[in-house]
Amino acid sequence: MKKVTWLLVFLLVGVTLVGTWASAPGKAAVAKEEGIQFTEASWKDILKKAKAEKKIIFLDAYASWCGPCKMLQKKVFTQKAVGDLYNSKFINVKMDMEKGEGPALSEIYPLEAYPTLLYINSDGRVIRKVVGAVPADELISVGRSIR
Repeated sequence: MKKVTWLLVFLLVGVTLVGTWASAPGKAAVAKEEGIQFTEASWKDILKKAKAEKKIIFLDAYASWCGPCKMLQKKVFTQKAVGDLYNSKFINVKMDMEKGEGPALSEIYPLEAYPTLLYINSDGRVIRKVVGAVPADELISVGRSIR
């Protein structure tokens, strides 16, 4: 009987520790909260949202295999100053241009290279295009210049 009791205590403590560890915010969770928050929806719904909120769409057009795209995602989009500006001013969308709606969007918005950062109004017209990875200060500067 004692062995069963100790086994139950051991299991309960283990489950509690694992649950606490899994729910504790880590570095990635903090970075996501501070950086750009990307909207996930269909392109049609993104355009509607931009129109309703009177905002410009910031589209990160990337490919999963693209090294500079990964660097932007990890080092630039996660910065607090970038997130503060982009989350307040834009509808932020990232789209793998080789999957899902990406190939159809690349027909509408032809790309020269990855990453391509597009600033698109609610009518779907590109108002600014940045090709290639840029540092945070340049992304902030471009973001501020968009009206």
